[in-house]
Amino acid sequence: MIGNLLKNQPMLKLIFYPALMVMSLLMMSHTNLSTSDKLISGVNSSLKINTKATADKNYYTLWKLDSSGLSEEAFRFAMKGYDYLNAQNELGNKNIISIVDFSKPSTQKRLYVVDINNGKILYNTLVAHGHNSGIEYATDFSNQPESHQSSLGFYITLGTYIGGNGYSLKLKGCEKGINDKALERDIVIHGAEYVSNEFIHNRGFLGRSYGCPSIPEEVHKKIIDVIKNGTCLFVYHPSKKYVAQSKILNS
Repeated sequence: MIGNLLKNQPMLKLIFYPALMVMSLLMMSHTNLSTSDKLISGVNSSLKINTKATADKNYYTLWKLDSSGLSEEAFRFAMKGYDYLNAQNELGNKNIISIVDFSKPSTQKRLYVVDINNGKILYNTLVAHGHNSGIEYATDFSNQPESHQSSLGFYITLGTYIGGNGYSLKLKGCEKGINDKALERDIVIHGAEYVSNEFIHNRGFLGRSYGCPSIPEEVHKKIIDVIKNGTCLFVYHPSKKYVAQSKILNS
């Protein structure tokens, strides 16, 4: 009926068609806005798991990771690796991701434990690097036993045990030639008295480990219990060599 009316009334075409186009554009805009709102607000948690570059940037700001001091590149790389490991069904716990930002000096809090579902930083604390990786900054990395250096890249947390450093968490290195000897090297997360503000005050830098990402004794049990049994851990450094070698980042 409308088509016949427009056919017989040419002047109405000049009014109706432009109006129809405007209505269509408004409907498309509303649809896109609704999808975006769901992505940012986290209404659909599956969208949160399948993060892309644009979404990562939104989360980086929304979760206040920018104001926490975490490198944006570290977060973007971490989420890419998280997506990769998740797609490989490697993660037993998909709700948590931990990031060690070795672009920062040891005097700053550079371990971030993030609740992905709620977009919340659960812990942000000090973390040590290997004795032979550097003094204030970690600059040298190795996968070799007895190197006493940290290893970069992606890890999956395993189970806990009581060892020489007390309550500790085993780590499985996921990158061949980069950190896959973590279990052989006994690279674990544990508490250490040299990871403290008092040590920094007395020495000017944080104490160093044999390669383990050791953390403050007062929080190590709580952190270990949150991230144990299959969460993703990413140890970051703005190293071009690592980025070039990482099959996960280049997947």
